[in-house]
Amino acid sequence: MSTESIDIQEYAKAGKPVPTTGPYKIRVNKDFFDWPKPTISGAEILKLAKKDPAKNAAYEFVSGKPQRVKPDEHVDLTAPGVERFETLPLDQTEG
Repeated sequence: MSTESIDIQEYAKAGKPVPTTGPYKIRVNKDFFDWPKPTISGAEILKLAKKDPAKNAAYEFVSGKPQRVKPDEHVDLTAPGVERFETLPLDQTEG
């Protein structure tokens, strides 16, 4: 018996509540991944995207607005409005 992944981006766009039982289909940058749990950490997002946590940051887009996700912070995929994730290089600050 196969279970189809729940596309959280489609649920967010439709304004529908996301079911609490996965698996979930999440978008990181331009790629889609199946994720078994209702939460994901910033470190796990970076790992899926094959990005170095020392050089990159993960962001979640909630209702179109980006919010940084720290490596040890967990995102609830069933929370309203969670659409997708992106990774960006950490800003170089002048010192």
